[in-house]
Amino acid sequence: MSPLFSLIDLDDGLPDRLSGSRLQRLEVFNWGTFDQKVWSFELGGRNALLTGDIGSGKSTLVDAITTLLLPANKISYNKAAGAETRERDLRSYVQGHYKSERNETTGVSRPVPLRDTQHFSVILGVFANTGYATTVTLAQVFRTKDMGSGQPERFFVVADSDQSIAKDFSEFGTEFNSLKRRLRDGGARVYDSFPEYGRDFRRRLGIESEQAMELFHQTVSMKAVDNLNDFVRSHMLEPFDAKSHIASLIEHFDNLTQAHDAVLRARAQLELLQPLVADLDSYDQISSERATVEHQLAALPLYFADRTRRALLSELEALAVQLHDLSQELESVEVSVRDLRGTEAQLNLQIAGIGGDRLADDHGPVRLRRGPPGRRLVPRPALERAPPARPRLRLRAGHRPPPPPQAPPHHLRPPLVANGNQAPGTTGRLARAASIRSCARS
Repeated sequence: MSPLFSLIDLDDGLPDRLSGSRLQRLEVFNWGTFDQKVWSFELGGRNALLTGDIGSGKSTLVDAITTLLLPANKISYNKAAGAETRERDLRSYVQGHYKSERNETTGVSRPVPLRDTQHFSVILGVFANTGYATTVTLAQVFRTKDMGSGQPERFFVVADSDQSIAKDFSEFGTEFNSLKRRLRDGGARVYDSFPEYGRDFRRRLGIESEQAMELFHQTVSMKAVDNLNDFVRSHMLEPFDAKSHIASLIEHFDNLTQAHDAVLRARAQLELLQPLVADLDSYDQISSERATVEHQLAALPLYFADRTRRALLSELEALAVQLHDLSQELESVEVSVRDLRGTEAQLNLQIAGIGGDRLADDHGPVRLRRGPPGRRLVPRPALERAPPARPRLRLRAGHRPPPPPQAPPHHLRPPLVANGNQAPGTTGRLARAASIRSCARS
């Protein structure tokens, strides 16, 4: 269990040691009846005693410190003076109400202010922690927007340095925005709402709980303590309703019991559903396999078509190569045919030149004699040929002898090759052509 106070803070051996963040200086400008100049109160971080006549401004200064540390809606102003009603508020301090005037006609009292909408007010407090060598300045700036009603316009400032009203919050003109820019440029943090401002200064001052600020609110203006137990119970301890807390515990226990029963039911249901889950997993696996097989079956025609296409393309390429080879061979054969026909024409001319045209009139077959290599085929001399015996036939009157056989057309005659060179397969054809020509009759 941790103690309420640190042993270092309670060490009597260091009487000059000031623990924690303490108020070093308080400054006010145009706050309540402190008007037209900066009023400064040097506390030096120690306890201070404010004394003075009634209405001298003691409660005004206490309310200034309270305004720096608490939101305005929680503050009971002038409580230090024993006021039971809200006779003062933030607007009265900013405008500087110092008396009331009674209207003789209407009989209504109206407060008299020291300042109007052209003036602004500032309260500033400098806190220092000598143990950590840190300084924090808290400030609030106010300006009245409507003299008749409504709260004044204000913003909040937190700075990690020692600032003052005369040096840092003056000579900024008439616009708050210019003052905000100058403060931000100087390293201060400016806020437009109290919650953000409160979190910032509590963190800087080392105040961990808002309950401490509530305790400060209750004790800052206290004049007497009638019952210490009631004071501690009301102001130092947080409110605690044991009956509602017990009811909440019972309800929470019932909720936990219901949740536990629900978990048990769910666990039993899961155990019953395990076989079904296994079957569903098996079904999903089989369905997936079936879908895969169906996709494969659907892809088979395309697969075989692709394989057929590739085979046909390979066959077409082979046929194209074969066709190319045959085309070249055909061209070679056509060239050979043209050459042979030219050779035939030359041989015919040569035969005609050496009397070959008279061979058609000869009745006997022409026998060619193979000459030495490199020479033409020459017919044998006429003396070596014995004329065939011509049969004598008696013809009866009215009958004519059959016409002699005609020689084949010139384009059907097989070619002869000069110089002993013959085309393949032409030897037999030449012999038959020579026999046919020898049998030709005029």
